[in-house]
Amino acid sequence: MIQSLHRRTFLRASGVAVALPFLESMTAFASPPAAPPKRLIFVCTALGLHPPKLWPKAAGQNYDTTPYLELLQDHRDNFTLFSGLSHEEQTGRQPHDSEMTWLTAARNPGMAGFRNTVSIDQVVANHFGNATRFSSVTLGTANSQSQSYTRGGVMVPAETSPAKVFARMFLEGSPDEVNTQQRRLREGRSILDQLGTETKKLRNRSSASDNHLLDDYFESIRQAEKKLSAAQSWMKKPKPTVNRKPLLDISDPADLIGRTQLIMDLVPLIVQTDSTRVIAVTVQDHAVVPKIEGVTGDHHNLSHHGKDASKIDQLEKIEAGIIRCFGSLLEQLKRSSEFGSCLLDHTTIVFGSNLGNANSHEAKNLPIFLAGGGYHHGRYVTMRKDHDQPLCNLYVRLLQDCGIEMDSFGQSTGRLTWESTNFPEYL
Repeated sequence: MIQSLHRRTFLRASGVAVALPFLESMTAFASPPAAPPKRLIFVCTALGLHPPKLWPKAAGQNYDTTPYLELLQDHRDNFTLFSGLSHEEQTGRQPHDSEMTWLTAARNPGMAGFRNTVSIDQVVANHFGNATRFSSVTLGTANSQSQSYTRGGVMVPAETSPAKVFARMFLEGSPDEVNTQQRRLREGRSILDQLGTETKKLRNRSSASDNHLLDDYFESIRQAEKKLSAAQSWMKKPKPTVNRKPLLDISDPADLIGRTQLIMDLVPLIVQTDSTRVIAVTVQDHAVVPKIEGVTGDHHNLSHHGKDASKIDQLEKIEAGIIRCFGSLLEQLKRSSEFGSCLLDHTTIVFGSNLGNANSHEAKNLPIFLAGGGYHHGRYVTMRKDHDQPLCNLYVRLLQDCGIEMDSFGQSTGRLTWESTNFPEYL
């Protein structure tokens, strides 16, 4: 006779517990299904994609393939490729400052007096709030620099250790470890409460200019308190189950593709367990020669190829590896099912770059892939006429399709539409 197992059953050893995957014998305890949530994933390869290897000659459903699009041939019906989208005034103090504003569209990044604005992923995170264990997840392949910014213009640091993220999301700690975390949360909240009281006293003695700065400070405190409160609540709930061994980090920074692929392997686990509904990933310059056969230069220098055929050939090898990682993400989400359809149908992915031409640091005509999300795909759409259209128009569309009632974001001039009567959308 097969005994029923509770979904909270764990394998325990040495103070660590690993959650079991969903088993048939757990069905007696399964919760009734609900409607699938909408998710958004943003993936930016910060050094661009070499345009001649990417863009087809003509737009439409029957667009001709290119070296990069050939790598995604198995997923052709799962994405739409856009050209002619960009943000205005992205020339900053440093040539790569547009990395800061791919998700915000703030003008003149890095210039004197610059202050970033909220990124689209954090708008979504604020909308969903505490519906998930983590309001958002920000990941990077090299360092803590990210493209996610709070409403106060403060960068959300990127997590660079998939192993630590996996452990925090899916591995149960020992009772002592859990108690320690809860105590830290309580202490942290007590400190914030005290700071809030003291800063309110200070505000009564401050100038109007200082109070403007204190407003941002108070907002940061309120957001921290909300996160602490949510963390305390989620500490009491069991972590989700995943049918996967714990991830092991790749410590070698030269393994750019391996580190990128590891993140692409983590993202489907996060999405499938509804641990968060918005993820931002930055594929960064690792400042080393990547471990790729035939590549002898570092990614950044090769992106400034000066039309040197040898450098372009090496650059193509790097970028092809990154595109294959994107294809792997699509494949994993297509293989996973929920509510009678694949996970990709309920997950919208924006994959692209803040640079349209890295060779000249040009932040125009950005490569933008829109995948999944229930949209009707399989086309190359060019939005460029006399000039580029705002990438933020696409962001407004995504926000609205997530149920967020916003008519504008960043530099938007409206809601992006690209469907025709021949290609109806399915939302």
